[in-house]
Amino acid sequence: MSRALVIGGGIAGLASAALLAREGHQVTLVEKRDQLGGRAGSWEADGFRFDTGPSWYLMPEVFDHFFKLMGTSAAEQLDLVQLDPGYRVITEGVEEWTDIAASREENIALFESIEKGAGRELERYLDSALDTYEMAKKRFLYTSFQSFGPLLTSDVLRRAPKLVGLLLQNLDDFVAKRFTDLRLRQVLGYPAVFLGSSPFDTPSMYHLMSHLDLADGVLYPMGGFTTLIDRIHHVAVDHGVEVRTSSPVARILVDEQTSEARGVELVGGETIDADIVVSAADLHHTETRLLPEHLQTYPESYWQPRNPGPSALLMYLGVKGELPNLEHHTLLFAEDWRENFEAIFGPDARMPEPASLYICKPSGVDPSVAPEGHENVFVLVPAPADLKFGRGDVAGDGDTRLEAYADRIIAQIAEWTRTPDFAERIVLRRTYGPGDFADDLNAWRGSMLGPAHTLKQSAFFRSGNVSKKVRGLYYAGASTIPGIGLPMCLISAEVLIKRLRGDTSTGPLPEPLEASRPAAAPAA
Repeated sequence: MSRALVIGGGIAGLASAALLAREGHQVTLVEKRDQLGGRAGSWEADGFRFDTGPSWYLMPEVFDHFFKLMGTSAAEQLDLVQLDPGYRVITEGVEEWTDIAASREENIALFESIEKGAGRELERYLDSALDTYEMAKKRFLYTSFQSFGPLLTSDVLRRAPKLVGLLLQNLDDFVAKRFTDLRLRQVLGYPAVFLGSSPFDTPSMYHLMSHLDLADGVLYPMGGFTTLIDRIHHVAVDHGVEVRTSSPVARILVDEQTSEARGVELVGGETIDADIVVSAADLHHTETRLLPEHLQTYPESYWQPRNPGPSALLMYLGVKGELPNLEHHTLLFAEDWRENFEAIFGPDARMPEPASLYICKPSGVDPSVAPEGHENVFVLVPAPADLKFGRGDVAGDGDTRLEAYADRIIAQIAEWTRTPDFAERIVLRRTYGPGDFADDLNAWRGSMLGPAHTLKQSAFFRSGNVSKKVRGLYYAGASTIPGIGLPMCLISAEVLIKRLRGDTSTGPLPEPLEASRPAAAPAA
């Protein structure tokens, strides 16, 4: 039995450890912090419990597939509820708010009610989104791109002209050719933020994202996303994974004679031997801090021209009384769409004002996340990935620049959601900024999500999941293929298993996962 060591206890690390154990390896997972989850962590205070990061449950079949690989299912592990409306959109300067429904048919009718002809146009748009989404799952998401042969299939070649066109046109232009009303264009363009990018830079290939919220609908796991992390953790432990928190890694151990990974050394000097090392930590940190320069596949020079994606101001707010104007998910969009993204991604990095932002109020459906008579409010304001914008803290004790910006955001929320006493009703406040992402998660430049999904950082252009310099060193998580988001991180764990097997197929593995052979150290 080979020994596998996984660095990082976020969803990608936990899923990688679970699948490796299912495959027959002896697995130890080490996590820097005293809690698991990474970006999908949890924070509790004064009777409130906040998910610290991800809050959209999209691509439910990916979560279910992971659990089925492990011999269970999402239905057995989670209590999922359908949100209806899926989310609310408040656009600056538009009196009427837009509620996105739980079904494709209702959303087609909604688009038609806002812009004549937009309903039929949305039908075509969503048909294309579904076709592209299914093609992505079948051919591009579950592959390591170790070989391009399996990609040269009749279905891919038949769609090649369309796929090339979608790659070369940005999402905003793609949407603007089909819809005029600003609200509709923002609903179809905002998923670029899920990809750590801007609709002006994201390839229109990613219009597939609109199938997820406008046709499939939005779910919520009762108990919050910490429940999802808890269930994956338990599945991993049930398969024999040893999980060690408060165990930061100082360096990856490499045999200098053979260039083979031999384990890790923890801060403090303890060493843990392994035949396989999988880093699900931030890839920039892994490569530039845990390996010597001559063994780095992705050295500092690799990262300098690349786009880290946005950082964010996060706020965790406990609010007294009800907030009926907020749905479970509420999006506030500035009228000057392009200027907003220019502030975040342009050369003159600045906090956008007014900001386009996202609010989550899970207490509307989940009473476990807030004391009776109170609301749990999570606010995310995309911001430049720049550490100079500071760190947050509890009760306004973060960096002055960040806290002053948070005050302005609270005032904006009060005005735009027609809740004039919003600030006065806040009984608990915590802020979190780019510096916190860097400190807590070793995030490159304080990025909130990971490297942006621009054309040059997507699919086979994205950082690979195996070291080219160290035999037995692999990668998983948002920094590598297939990319950003909880579903993508789960898929990255499966792509890791396929890489270890030498499996160059492009689709998901059969359920449940059966060990391909007695686990041993991988071949070069």
